Amino acid sequence: MAETVPVRCPQCRREHLYIVPSYPCRCGAPVAPALLHGGIPVRVRHRVWADSWLTLRCSACGRYDEWPRPELGCPCGALLRPPLAEPSGQSPGRLSGAAFPSAVAGGEEAPGTSSPGAAGGRPDFQPVAIRTARDVVTAAALFLDWLGFERVRPVAGAHPVPGVDLRGPEVLARVDPTTSPTGPDAVETLWLHGLNESAVAVCFSLAGYTRQALGRADALGLPLFTLDLAGTPQPVNEAAHALLDTGGPR
Repeated sequence: MAETVPVRCPQCRREHLYIVPSYPCRCGAPVAPALLHGGIPVRVRHRVWADSWLTLRCSACGRYDEWPRPELGCPCGALLRPPLAEPSGQSPGRLSGAAFPSAVAGGEEAPGTSSPGAAGGRPDFQPVAIRTARDVVTAAALFLDWLGFERVRPVAGAHPVPGVDLRGPEVLARVDPTTSPTGPDAVETLWLHGLNESAVAVCFSLAGYTRQALGRADALGLPLFTLDLAGTPQPVNEAAHALLDTGGPR
């Protein structure tokens, strides 16, 4: 059973139950960062890529490796980093063997998304760690496939559709890999494309959404998801929760 840690957003005071992600070590044992229970999370206003990684040690084989720092998107638009049980000043590539944050390796399988869809007959979603912008698109495509949408592919060709990054016969998706929150214009553009093509429109963002984008998406009924660096999408609004409950048309 994956560890669950309560995280309270310092901006809106909403409390979330955050499932601590674990990652498969090369030896096969799952490795997870140790989080501080009751600690105050840090709000990320501007993502710095070098600060988004942790160096963790597998307690099973002793190997050090780099993994995404735990993050959580709050529905109020804040992107949060839960506090670690042991602070780390390490940046990627500095494998000095000292001052590493603690890691836990056990017999559990790596957890999938914390969505209710995993309990509705689907297997757990298996995320892909995000290290590049291409990985963000790959993670979103895998998630849509897991939801039940068929033949989801990146939009390519001589005439790409502005504001659409993934396409399937019954779904369109925008995937924002930037370090700035996604704004309302992107939400409206994606919704219009979905309306014109009679397709489900879904938006994914690595840095969360502005307050205006959240309000516009709620008014349009467009599902919004955030992606953490572990590659696990988290629902942001009611439309996203509803999509998790129903899944795709498959």
